[in-house]
Amino acid sequence: MSWLNKENGFFEINKLSKARTPFLFISSFDGEHIFTKALVDLDDDIFYKLEDWRNYPVKKRTEEFTFSKSPVDFKIYKKTLDAVLEEIRSGNTYLLNLTFKTPVESNFTLKEIFTYARAKFKLYFKDQFICFSPERFVEITGDTIATYPMKGTIDANLPHAKKSILADEKEMAEHVMIVDLMRNDLGIIGSEVKVEKFRYVEKIKAGKKELLQVSSKITAKLPFDWKDNLGTLLKQILPAGSISGTPKKSTVNIINRVEDYDRGFYTGVFGVFDGETLRSGVMIRFIEQENDRLFYKSGGGITIDSNAKSEYEELIDKIYLPF
Repeated sequence: MSWLNKENGFFEINKLSKARTPFLFISSFDGEHIFTKALVDLDDDIFYKLEDWRNYPVKKRTEEFTFSKSPVDFKIYKKTLDAVLEEIRSGNTYLLNLTFKTPVESNFTLKEIFTYARAKFKLYFKDQFICFSPERFVEITGDTIATYPMKGTIDANLPHAKKSILADEKEMAEHVMIVDLMRNDLGIIGSEVKVEKFRYVEKIKAGKKELLQVSSKITAKLPFDWKDNLGTLLKQILPAGSISGTPKKSTVNIINRVEDYDRGFYTGVFGVFDGETLRSGVMIRFIEQENDRLFYKSGGGITIDSNAKSEYEELIDKIYLPF
């Protein structure tokens, strides 16, 4: 599989969008590896779903599934978290999305997990990786770009869960920082930036649990010729703020130092341009195949108020199959 590098990848996106050719694009977390192809030429082992856009048939799951996870030891997690907190105390980051890779096992193949998973944004790529993400990255309709950063998760079955997550000061601080970062990002490529909805709550299915997730909606107006420069616009706002942190550049440098693995396409973005509009998702809830073993990548936002035990539990809670 030949991935394009950053320069050629975003150039190819520009070329396809300028020609108004419908296409799929996939970008790694660091933007250094990009896949993009016209939908008419798309390989038959790549499947996507972006809300009601999809290129594969719906199938009902009829058999039982098994799923087990072997998370990182708490001591190792805490040591890494402490290194992040030290960076926060030194003023090098205010919010950092810390992630780990967890070995998982299932009787289902990657393709079966993808097919049966319930999520707004899904991608299956050549039996290498899948994601079933609840998080949009950006959507563009007309000349309006909208982004929906998602920060804040709680078990929906806890007493007063919605009230509790909205009143949580640590979660509030984290959400405000990400909204601010995404406002700035949209301000780089557009004008009239507005926070249209602040901290609304959605319920998502997380295996046997239900989770509440807190999101906001931010919009901006794009230049009238945005379709001629879509790759250039995307390059300016990647990586997504919600899965890196703030300030973005120094936070990404810290992530590269403290995480003990390469994120690859996890926390990258993928999207489809249909010739007129763009939809895209952040690649979270992500499983990768390596040498016949499956690894699930997950994490959460760390701020000065983070509690090691609850952050560790959130990392584990996010390892699930949404059936």
